[in-house]
Amino acid sequence: MTLILEEGQLDYADKSIHIDRPALLFSNPMIPYNWQSLANNQAGWFCIFNEPFVKQRDELLTDLPMFRLGHEKVYFPNDTSVKEIADIYRKMMEENEGTYVYKQDILRNYLHLIIHHALKTEPVRNYEKTQNAASRITSLFLELLERQFPIDSMQNQLQLKSAGDFARQLSVHTNHLNRAVKEITGKTTTEHITSRIVIEANELLVHTDWPVAEIAYCLGFDYSAYFNILFKKATGMTPKEARMKIV
Repeated sequence: MTLILEEGQLDYADKSIHIDRPALLFSNPMIPYNWQSLANNQAGWFCIFNEPFVKQRDELLTDLPMFRLGHEKVYFPNDTSVKEIADIYRKMMEENEGTYVYKQDILRNYLHLIIHHALKTEPVRNYEKTQNAASRITSLFLELLERQFPIDSMQNQLQLKSAGDFARQLSVHTNHLNRAVKEITGKTTTEHITSRIVIEANELLVHTDWPVAEIAYCLGFDYSAYFNILFKKATGMTPKEARMKIV
């Protein structure tokens, strides 16, 4: 959650926003953003929080528009709100340095105050479509895909497994994503996803002793038989055969 106080250009997915006055940005850690400062000295405030911090009290944030996929992420508060929000950030910093036992509750309350300042404000809707939208969407798709790896624990499971999953994360239509990726790379989104899963499967077969069923689960397969079929189609070997060949 960022209070931007200087001019700049914000890009994500196929959208581009010119920030020419103070703005509140609510970003999602799963969506890569690009920020280009147009000011000599960048100024502002930001805070980063995780899901457990919010869920200690309620599910409020998950239901709010700025945290839903496909909804507006940038708000332009008025001058009075900007001063009040900046003051809240100062109080958050002071509270965070303190030793009060329940300071996390206070920080959550400050967080909600900033959110309500945004909810009182009309979100930005004058997005520009970037000229290289296909290239940008493809780049974001590939970065999102790569961010999911490596799988370093049997408790981790692949979350984005299909073109539809990635499209929802990027707030674009699945057909739009498919066309962009095919245009730029010559391959379909499914081909990219499958290729990366097979690469990770090989890594796990080489560098771990995890059962094949567990590897399949971590890579997003509910049934290991489906994983075996995909892996053999891509490599000509079953996962067990590939592991035996490596050994």
